[in-house]
Amino acid sequence: MKKIFTLLISVSIVLQLYAQQDERFRDAWKKMNDSKDSLYSPYNEAKFGMFIHWGAYSKPAGIWKGEKIPGLGEWIMYHAKIPRDEYKELCRTFNPVKFNAEEWVKLAKDAGMKYIVAMAKHHDGFCLYDSKVSDYDIVDMTPFKRDAIEEIYNACKKYGIRMGLYYSHSIDWMDGGDCGLAQQLKINPDHTDNYGTNLWDPSPVSYTDYIKNKAKPQVTEIMTKFPDLIELWYDFSRWMNAEQSFDFYQHAYKLQPTCLVNSRVGNGFGDYLVAGDNQIPTTVDPRYRTWETPGTLNNTWGYKSYDVDWKTLPEVLYWIVEIASKGGNYLLNIGPKGDGTVPQESIDLLRNVGAWMKVNGEAIYGSKKWTVRREGPTGAEMKSTTHRAKQGFNLKFTAEDFWFTSKENTVYAISVFTPEQTKIRIKSLIQLKDEINDIKLLGFSKKLKWKADGDAIEVTLAKNLSKKQKNGYTLKVEL
Repeated sequence: MKKIFTLLISVSIVLQLYAQQDERFRDAWKKMNDSKDSLYSPYNEAKFGMFIHWGAYSKPAGIWKGEKIPGLGEWIMYHAKIPRDEYKELCRTFNPVKFNAEEWVKLAKDAGMKYIVAMAKHHDGFCLYDSKVSDYDIVDMTPFKRDAIEEIYNACKKYGIRMGLYYSHSIDWMDGGDCGLAQQLKINPDHTDNYGTNLWDPSPVSYTDYIKNKAKPQVTEIMTKFPDLIELWYDFSRWMNAEQSFDFYQHAYKLQPTCLVNSRVGNGFGDYLVAGDNQIPTTVDPRYRTWETPGTLNNTWGYKSYDVDWKTLPEVLYWIVEIASKGGNYLLNIGPKGDGTVPQESIDLLRNVGAWMKVNGEAIYGSKKWTVRREGPTGAEMKSTTHRAKQGFNLKFTAEDFWFTSKENTVYAISVFTPEQTKIRIKSLIQLKDEINDIKLLGFSKKLKWKADGDAIEVTLAKNLSKKQKNGYTLKVEL
């Protein structure tokens, strides 16, 4: 009993010390975070970006030694428990000869995307740029011998797309120790969660040495080599303590004080909130000024040849308008193949999204939440990648479904359903009946007829609208 009491006292003291340290870091973080006040609006106004998950894991395409490996494509090293030396041999054969950075960036531009977040290093530890810290990268280890990130960066500059970088700072199955599991066990000896840790062929490197000798030096590399980043996308902080998360935040700030850092740096030290994968949040932590949902075009991030559950155009439009109506950004992923090409299904879908955005994008870019978010009978919770994969997407939109966004003296009513009838009713706009100056249909020059009718504003749409705009329309309400 005395030993247990002594242990409890020791743990209590440790936790108090951590709490005091956390508060000290929090004050310093707040000063840096506040200095970025002018950056949040331009970032949030971009609204729609492209995520790119691509690396050596793209080559096996979800299959290892003839077996389909369950789980995410980019996690194949973990799920198939591939030994480190064996995975290195896979990396040595990675030769994406059809990779063309300009084609990827032009695809993003065609889709109406305003920024790109590319993969500098994922959890397998393999770098897509020429690292001087390690030769475990695309230039030193593969026959490709080209810096893919540099080529994407240059293409973004050429086509006027802002660039961000993803860097897995906590998990590194090749060189990263135990993701901080050992230090977590010191705090909580009963801790049993080891998800994400390489326990099948662990690196002999300690977690602190990994951070000191690989992770932080590589963050220095990418933020020095690629200036003017819109965001730094850390991921899966796992058991990082407050000091370590703060250190990664502060390190990035010193290198690029105008680069936003996402919340997955850990322990609440980010600049903006990243929702769960394929999740549209119902509430947003008030400490964050803005937020972003990362989403996929099927149910994986890295390419899997047998994941053919592609999102349809109506579904992607639903994600765009649902997120915009809540004031967030949508970072939509493509998973290129091992040869460097983008799946045709992704290309076709994104170009169709771009065609919709050319007409309706005014209601998305630069928009803010309105007092009413949406009206109509159709809606669904989007909780996670797994949730989406299990439930599918079976929403049937109606003429009564609208999402709202706003800009100064303008409110936008967005529909992703085009009705056959010309008269539609929008109840949420009745509160503006004495302020409405005009109502326009985006993409059409002719004036619309509208009137206050009972509990709704009734608008007469253009004739044959369903033949011209098959995937919905947007009303611009000028006040």
